[in-house]
Amino acid sequence: MVGNGRRWWAPSPVSTLRDGIGAGALDDGTVISAAEARRLSCDARIIPAVLAGRGEVLDLGRARRLFTRALRRKLALRDRGCAFPGCDRPTAWCDAHHITPWARGGPTSVDNGVLLCAHHHRLVERGDWEVVLAADGIPDFHPPPWIDPERQPLRNHMHHRRE
Repeated sequence: MVGNGRRWWAPSPVSTLRDGIGAGALDDGTVISAAEARRLSCDARIIPAVLAGRGEVLDLGRARRLFTRALRRKLALRDRGCAFPGCDRPTAWCDAHHITPWARGGPTSVDNGVLLCAHHHRLVERGDWEVVLAADGIPDFHPPPWIDPERQPLRNHMHHRRE
């Protein structure tokens, strides 16, 4: 296993990557799947680059991906903690998450952000839950079909009490 100070990675040959499409590399040369690279880059200060076979840059991503302190404060005022249904984690324990992923052109804005605790951030990142801002500006969560075939929206009423 190769360590980078905080996390440990088991090197994986490109042929055994889970998603089989694309790959990433850590600074020590460890090959990781494209999905793992996306997960790691979610909270890192990384500018994505797509390279051709000879290392030519085909696409260089945008540099402003992280939510600013001001945007986080606005999300905290709106979400009041982890927005996932039933979660009671406070804002200080939450990450700002892009509803439409930044890597797919989603802007870093309040209208494209939601506060999620680390557990629910990982759950939503897997892609089974859909997050949508409702007409009233509060995030709704549509569960995967195996939880609710109708995919009815759910909301965290712990932070947003009905009046």
